[in-house]
Amino acid sequence: MKTVIVVGNGMVGYKFCEKFRAHPAGIAFNLLVFGEESRPAYDRVHLSEYFGNQDAKALELAPSSWYQKNNIDLITGERITDILTEDKKVRTISGKSYSYDYLVIATGSVPFVPPIKGVEKEGVFVYRTIEDLEDMLSYAAQIKAIKTNGRAAVLGGGLLGLEAGKAVLDMGLEAHVVEFAPKLMPRQLDARSSNVLQLKLESMGMHVHLGKATNQILGDQVIEGMDFGEDDQLDVDMLIISAGIRPRDELGKTCGLEMGTRGGIVVNHKMQTSVPNIYAIGEVALYNQMIYGLVAPGYEMANVAVSQILGAEEMVMPEEIDMSTKLKLMGVDVASFGTPYMPASKGLSIIFENKTKFLYKRINVSHDGKTLLGGILVGDAADYNILHQMYLNNIPLPDNAEELIVGARGEGGSAFGSAMDLPDTSQICSCESVSKGSICGSLLEGKCNSLKDVVSLTKSTTGCGGCKPMVVELVNETLKSMGKEVKDVICEHFEFTRQELYGIIKVKNIKSYDEALDKCGKGDGCEVCKPALASIFATIYNDTANKEDVIQDSNDRFLANIQRNGTYSVVPRIPGGEITPEKLIVIGQVAKEFNLYTKITGGQRIDLFGAELNDLPAIWKKLISAGFESGHAYGKALRTVKSCVGSTWCRYGMDESVSFAIELEDRYKGLRSPHKLKGGVSGCIRECAEARGKDFGVIAVEGGWNLYVCGNGGATPKHAQLLAEKIDNKTVISYLDRFLMYYIRTAAPLMRTAAWLEKLEGGIEQLKKIVVGDSLNIAQELETEMQGLVEKYECEWKQAVENEEIAKRFKHYVNAEDRDDNLVFVPMREQKMPEPWTT
Repeated sequence: MKTVIVVGNGMVGYKFCEKFRAHPAGIAFNLLVFGEESRPAYDRVHLSEYFGNQDAKALELAPSSWYQKNNIDLITGERITDILTEDKKVRTISGKSYSYDYLVIATGSVPFVPPIKGVEKEGVFVYRTIEDLEDMLSYAAQIKAIKTNGRAAVLGGGLLGLEAGKAVLDMGLEAHVVEFAPKLMPRQLDARSSNVLQLKLESMGMHVHLGKATNQILGDQVIEGMDFGEDDQLDVDMLIISAGIRPRDELGKTCGLEMGTRGGIVVNHKMQTSVPNIYAIGEVALYNQMIYGLVAPGYEMANVAVSQILGAEEMVMPEEIDMSTKLKLMGVDVASFGTPYMPASKGLSIIFENKTKFLYKRINVSHDGKTLLGGILVGDAADYNILHQMYLNNIPLPDNAEELIVGARGEGGSAFGSAMDLPDTSQICSCESVSKGSICGSLLEGKCNSLKDVVSLTKSTTGCGGCKPMVVELVNETLKSMGKEVKDVICEHFEFTRQELYGIIKVKNIKSYDEALDKCGKGDGCEVCKPALASIFATIYNDTANKEDVIQDSNDRFLANIQRNGTYSVVPRIPGGEITPEKLIVIGQVAKEFNLYTKITGGQRIDLFGAELNDLPAIWKKLISAGFESGHAYGKALRTVKSCVGSTWCRYGMDESVSFAIELEDRYKGLRSPHKLKGGVSGCIRECAEARGKDFGVIAVEGGWNLYVCGNGGATPKHAQLLAEKIDNKTVISYLDRFLMYYIRTAAPLMRTAAWLEKLEGGIEQLKKIVVGDSLNIAQELETEMQGLVEKYECEWKQAVENEEIAKRFKHYVNAEDRDDNLVFVPMREQKMPEPWTT
């Protein structure tokens, strides 16, 4: 039996193993894999997520058991030092030798460390492995133990540099990004899009320094700053270098493989090196005189190498590699495809820019306006997939090409077609090289029956995940064309939609999660169905999180939002923003006694930040005594009903908005739903309460109130739409009862009202028929259900204060009254503000 040795167990090395064993002919080979790190392959693309959970297992591409199950010998913590090409052997650092018939070098790359004086000082790190991240976390903790305002810099403003910048913020340090070029992400973005991205990142607390060449690292043994020359310095306590990569190609050099002038093992279109039976894939491979630092080309290289070794010589690399990419940087969408920017001599550009919302969209088109050549999206990359496909498949542009980025005008609908209109050869998943034909064909040929089956068979969506919306659309539309029902089931344990499960639980009077599993589910459940069922239980029975056996949101456990440094927020309800002087004084006294940071929010409440876990009951007790209740700022529930000052004070006011806002908030307080809810009441069309940016809002007009529904803010803001005009207070409440209960009954898990309305067949007109016209004959039923929930309301804080068993939850330690000594506070302006959470 022939042996294939893979040197390197990163993402590309793992993908080679996966594809090799998936091929029918692969079983006839021994497969031996060497990984220098002590752990199995993990996902470096999402490496920054480690700062949030510090769970290395969550990043694993496959556990050790997967290798055993697939008859792959995995040797970790062992470095290959030599390749003996004549003997066809490799030798490890411990002196052991292994023979091969085929050798695949997948050693990847290492961070490029510029030759800067002082770069070897303590406190300077690279950003590459989990061990690097662990070292950073440890060092950051040391900084914070001795300084209240620690700061760290990142050298490099490219993709990895900005990810490292987010890591600095996650560690609770002031973040600075230093870039030699005059713009961020110089390879992917033009100057204007880079500027928009910079503005967004700076609004999130990141400091950006462009056009800076670092001359030396300051400090004796430990870094104290960076010197840029001409008395230009930046004081920092830590430096993370992310200035690019260099191929890990030393094995190729020492064994005589052909090398690139600037590094990298030269390979042909079959991924073959200059020595027979030796292949190179991933970031160590120099193909077309380029090193490709994206995962998709690496996966394609792995697939080609597998095919070549197993005899499918027709499988080769394309002449040109698509470097298009879509990602989130600190939660900001950034995408580029084709030729992102070009001179006017090669094409023309259509640009949309809105700096107030940190949006930038650019498409480059041919001079005749018929062909899409490339583009850039910052802030909103929802249209990336279809634009990318139009570029890849040379799909003709519509007459009004600008509608591709600014939206269709008039009644023409979307400028985009359906994913089903793409040719079968369209590559939907770049990471796994999966075409539209493969996805649809797997269903049409009976190999798959669901999205889960398609993902399992084709591996689409399992890489970067950017193709998921298009894969879902293709699966659903193909199933519909086959006459099959398409159901968005909760998960594998409950094969029902949320709406179906809501009805089952209500009819069968199921009261607990375990009972639901027994009567209408299977297995042990998961982290998908637990919060979904918690939401259903809460909205049927209106039990508080204190009484439920599973909770909808992790913050529900402690009835407060956990903050970055491990402390909690306390947000008392202040209906309509109206508060007495006596209550204001109590809030001030509580904040002073417990050393809390206070902030007046856009929702007309006063937030108290920095509360330690064991202090929460004492804080709540004082607030409850003054007449406050939980503001449910931690739950999927009604948050606030914002109001203007109304006709009582405002000379433009047409109705008394404050009292009506209080009435609505008091009615719906504690109402649990699929997602958070916000309301607004404006006393006139000047809209000071921003009612049309809320899930429900009313605006006073001549003759009554106009009622708007299904608006929301966030990353994709939506204006609420008019449901009814010129109605009185009583009718507003009736319609709101119906609307909210219908939404609660029918929305998918974690679906905001705006997204729910978009999915509702018939849209706002259908909703009017149901809510106003009672077309389903359920209006009285919906109102009765809502009244029942209103009457069952209880304050969760009060329960926690009065119930000893619940109170036990609010301790740092089970067997001691000690506090958490790891919490550190830093001064901010005239108050004290907790540092971001780092552990």
